[in-house]
Amino acid sequence: MSADIVTVETDSDLGCWTSSLWQPAHLARFVERFWYSAGTTAVSRERLLPNGLVELALCLAEPHRLIEGSGSETLRLCLTGLQTGPVVIEHPGYHRVLGLRLHPAGAYALLSLPMGEVSGLTIDLRDLLGDAANELAERCHDALSVERCFQIAASWVADRIARSRALDPRIAWTAGRIESRAGKVPIAELRDTTGLSKTRLAGMFRDQIGVVPKVYARIVRYRRALALLDREADSLAEVALGAGYYDQSHMTTEFRELGGLTPREFLSVRYPGGTTTLEW
Repeated sequence: MSADIVTVETDSDLGCWTSSLWQPAHLARFVERFWYSAGTTAVSRERLLPNGLVELALCLAEPHRLIEGSGSETLRLCLTGLQTGPVVIEHPGYHRVLGLRLHPAGAYALLSLPMGEVSGLTIDLRDLLGDAANELAERCHDALSVERCFQIAASWVADRIARSRALDPRIAWTAGRIESRAGKVPIAELRDTTGLSKTRLAGMFRDQIGVVPKVYARIVRYRRALALLDREADSLAEVALGAGYYDQSHMTTEFRELGGLTPREFLSVRYPGGTTTLEW
């Protein structure tokens, strides 16, 4: 396992910390990544942008604080549902955090509740899972290495998934189609293929993914645009075209609505990775 963990040490004006990333193949359908970060930061605030994923974070040292967004102000053991707007958090001077970035299917399996109930919210995981959340936090806090911490979290995920319900195949197909087309797919086409009515598809999709298909397609398309910008594409017009927007003006409007930043503002404050920005 240790050979599969990618670790990077950062020592710059932004701070001094070590971050690790693990993407185990056996959980790839459910978890986009396990990540771990520990150290100090000179940047007080971080803006998290919608990315079509659900974030579970365990602050194993001092808690973070929610500055912008809805939910719990003190972030120690929390879950942020599918975002439709920006979330701004404030870092402590020293942090030690384990994170799980979940695909909607993974979040649905872990929580076993309607995902629409947590969309747009940052919630104390103990309010959702009770003792199971406390047990995970305690075991990870006592772990003596990053590798052991990842092992504990992966076993916890696998155990809960084994005892959970899966996405309805029609909803799984619809979400997969939206993702494979980077959000550029007519919703009516999806309804026709699944055989579900407009109301039925919207309701089932919201329960199992977190938002209706049209909103999910907007988020996926926005994520695509962020990734293109992060790769320093030649022009904003090319990014808009590549992400499936009508034109650059349409993309700018979507950026303001979903992330609270214009594309140019994002470029001035982005942190490598595409879906987060740093604010002094």
